[in-house]
Amino acid sequence: MSQATRVTPRALAAFLLITLIWGSTWLVIKDQVGALPPAWAVTYRFVLAAAGMFALAALRREPLGLPLPALGFATLLGLFQFFGNFQLVYRAEQHITSGLVAVIFALLLVPNTLLGRIFVGTRVSARFVAGSLVAIAGIVLLMLHEYRAGPNGGAAVLSGIALTGLAVLSASTSNVMQAAQIARRSSTVVLIAWAMLLGALADATFAWITAGPPPFDLGTRQLLGIAYLAIMGSVVTFPLYFALIRDWGPGPAAYSSVLIPVVAMGLSTLFEGYQWSALAAGGAALALAGLVIALSPPRQARSPSR
Repeated sequence: MSQATRVTPRALAAFLLITLIWGSTWLVIKDQVGALPPAWAVTYRFVLAAAGMFALAALRREPLGLPLPALGFATLLGLFQFFGNFQLVYRAEQHITSGLVAVIFALLLVPNTLLGRIFVGTRVSARFVAGSLVAIAGIVLLMLHEYRAGPNGGAAVLSGIALTGLAVLSASTSNVMQAAQIARRSSTVVLIAWAMLLGALADATFAWITAGPPPFDLGTRQLLGIAYLAIMGSVVTFPLYFALIRDWGPGPAAYSSVLIPVVAMGLSTLFEGYQWSALAAGGAALALAGLVIALSPPRQARSPSR
């Protein structure tokens, strides 16, 4: 499918909505990690998100069951996306700033593109490669700025970077799985609902082993944060994102992760007094330029005049 066909107004609107919502979740995650054990924060999020996703499937009058092969696929999807990915991300935010986690996660487009090419044969155009290189240069500048501004010591920063890197690999695996034929034959909403439920069961088991019984003395702020992350950050966005992967391919869809740190830092400017530097501004500009280059349609060759 050509890039000109893929970048439809509807797909672009979904892409922008995903970027804006996920760009806002980093602030909420940071608040959750400060008030709850990370493992339980992830569990509460996806228990509620799974319930919301099954409710959405019921409203759409879709059969809620899955055949056994698809259920096995949903189990793997849940373990990679809703267990491994998020457990690692929430723990990383205990060591480094949410901005640095978001910036490192922008590198998701690299494994997504490579794994998509290897396992599902996704074509990679020269324009997409050029745009990705420009965007990666911007990500490096953003990462350098966040590293310099980070309040924690070097060991904590390295631990946070390592945890985030593992989260990126886990998320990329689940992203590429969405391009598989078994995923395309299943309802996106029902498949994600089961993946969230099974991932939440793994989260709860891990949380109970590592953090003890679940805490129930939650304040209004924590409850609202869990609801926002579950409904807006999960039920609304994951169906759109996984559909985008099936339409655009894993690499181009991951470009949302390039813009998310820019959105996150913009919101941090409004709510946390984030101070921009020349490095951060230059990195954000390069990330935006790379997006435009990578996803813009190729020029049509002019027919010879007669």
